[in-house]
Amino acid sequence: MKGWHQMRKTVSTGSPWEPKVGYSRAVVVNDTIYLSGTAGQGPDVYAQTRDALAIVEKVLRDNGFAMSDVVQSRLVVADFEHWEDAARAHGEVYHQIRPAFSLVHALPFVDSSILVEVEAIAVRTSE
Repeated sequence: MKGWHQMRKTVSTGSPWEPKVGYSRAVVVNDTIYLSGTAGQGPDVYAQTRDALAIVEKVLRDNGFAMSDVVQSRLVVADFEHWEDAARAHGEVYHQIRPAFSLVHALPFVDSSILVEVEAIAVRTSE
C-alpha cells in the first residue's frame, strides 16, 4: 500500500547468545513488541519464572509498553514436574491482565540450570 510504513526496531539486552544465535531479546514493529524466550535466575521453577517475568516487564517498560499491554504469553517448562509452580508465578503477575496463554513442555534447555523460559507479545494500548 502506498504510504504504509512499518517501523522495526531490535532490542538487545547484551546476552552473549544474541549474536551467536542471531536473535534479539525483542523486536518492536509499530505498536507491537515480540519478546524472545527469556530465562530468569533462581533456585527453582517458581523463582526463575518470577525473575524472567521481571525481565520481560523491564524490556516492555524500556520500550514504552506496560505489562497490561501483553496479549499473549507462553511458558516453556523443562522441569515439567513443577509446572504448577511456574503457572502460579505466571498467575500472580498476569492475574488481572489475562493474556492468551500456552504452557509448553520442552526437553532440557541448552543450559541445564534453566528450568523455564517465558515469551510474550504485547500491543501498545496504554499511553
